[in-house]
Amino acid sequence: MGKLGILVAVAVFLETVSATSLGTVYTEGGMVQGENIRLGFRRHMDIFKGIPFADIPGRFEKPKRHPGWDGVLKTTEYRPRCMQVNLIMTDTRGSEDCLYLNIWVPHGRSVSTGLPVMVWIYGGGFLAGGSMGANFLDNYLYSGQEIADRGDVIVVTLGYRVGTLGFLSTGDSGLPGNYGLWDQHTAIAWVHRNIRSFGGDPDKITIFGESAGGASVSFQTLTPHNKGLYKRAISQSGVALCPWAINKNPRRFAEEVALKVNCPTDQSMAACLKMTDPALLTLAGSLSISSSPDHPLVNNLVLSPVIDGDFLPDEPSNLFHNAADIDYIAGVNDMDGHLFTALDVPSVNSHLVDTPIEDVKRLLGAYTKEKGKAGLENAYSTYTSTWGSNPNKETIKKTVVEIGTDYIFLVPTQAALYLHAANATTGRTYSYLFSQPNRMGGIGRPYPSWMGADHADDLQYVFGKPFTTPLAYWPGHRDVSGYMIAYWTNFAKTGDPNKGGLSVPASWPKFTSTGHQFIEINSKMDKNYVRQKMRTRYVHFWTSVLPNLPVNISE
Repeated sequence: MGKLGILVAVAVFLETVSATSLGTVYTEGGMVQGENIRLGFRRHMDIFKGIPFADIPGRFEKPKRHPGWDGVLKTTEYRPRCMQVNLIMTDTRGSEDCLYLNIWVPHGRSVSTGLPVMVWIYGGGFLAGGSMGANFLDNYLYSGQEIADRGDVIVVTLGYRVGTLGFLSTGDSGLPGNYGLWDQHTAIAWVHRNIRSFGGDPDKITIFGESAGGASVSFQTLTPHNKGLYKRAISQSGVALCPWAINKNPRRFAEEVALKVNCPTDQSMAACLKMTDPALLTLAGSLSISSSPDHPLVNNLVLSPVIDGDFLPDEPSNLFHNAADIDYIAGVNDMDGHLFTALDVPSVNSHLVDTPIEDVKRLLGAYTKEKGKAGLENAYSTYTSTWGSNPNKETIKKTVVEIGTDYIFLVPTQAALYLHAANATTGRTYSYLFSQPNRMGGIGRPYPSWMGADHADDLQYVFGKPFTTPLAYWPGHRDVSGYMIAYWTNFAKTGDPNKGGLSVPASWPKFTSTGHQFIEINSKMDKNYVRQKMRTRYVHFWTSVLPNLPVNISE
């Protein structure tokens, strides 16, 4: 026993002495030093927090290269998020000095080289968010540690400008807009130029994001400015075709902001806005949370990208040729619309209050208002065709959530997948539906027992939270988290979610223009969870039937 004890002590000693670490890393701006942590026997990780990828941005200007620094920059703390409104929209948080990124690099028995790289773009309606995500007891949502460790990839998370400072546009050269998208592009380009020093392969970069981050990923694949910077992309619950992803009339909102901060709305508006206090500008761009079935919340998301003739030279649907060589995964959560429709029609969450059929009509009327009465009648008959003569209250509530999910997320994502597949040359296309039920659903809980996966429910699983905080989850949650990390990191390595070293519960077929196959992801999945033609009837309604109805001007 004594000998064994000595051997163990020696092994531990050798392990500590020979800790694998990149040490000080040379980047284009100067030297950086992160922290090195031990994950297990012969597993270490270097973590760098707060590396600048651009200079402090000028107000309403594209980001510029960082001038660099002398000596070694200690990169062990997250930097402030970009200036944004707080959750209740009464104040601001964050800073204009916010263009930083974070890097997680896993090592085995030797220092890593040539690893695939996954670059995360956060969501938050283009209004809020940060590269580290929400924080609970120092457990940051977007910590890349679990993905990097389990998938043997480098994870990068980046900051970008949001709200007024990131997306306000006058619709002309005065304030062209899309500054937040330029920030993302600049970070991706920085990763491409510098990641080799961190043990990454610049020819194996995947960008991924959720919600506004998923739409951002989609925009990054469509712009002509990213040629050759990365190979693959994953959009979770958001694409460039979503109804909230492009602001078609940015001038109107810019004038509203100008009036709130006492700027003129004539030709000197842009100059005045550039000189206004950033906190005042940010608060002036906060969105109205009050919503109803007639004025749904999604219509309030007006600080979003614009067709500027530069980053986005045309309507997104005409730019898919730019993504012809990009491998692409896109999908949605089965009740993605719940977060939004529960604010528009609060009765959907009530066990006691019925949802009036009138509210279904009002919501559909708001989503189809350009087409007037014919739009509403067609939509209503499409969504009530399976109701029978006497629908129960659960059916009506579920229908409200389905309408929101289809209109806000699912149908635009299917349309984007179809366009990607139709324009692809070497790029592969994959589609998924995430359906792990929300943990707040059930009797005595805030959500109904029929609740599926709400908007943003996928994040905790992709980022491995059931492994980080095991006491907060059931074993099934760890299963689904393991599946998602396997599919996502296999895809980052090979462009095929089924191949890359981690085993998966079902072989995920490609989405093609004829087959429209997808997988359904949840803790119970097996090879029978390969499906075909996601909600075809409803996709057909929103993409073919409704657009071909005449616009009703008289109403």
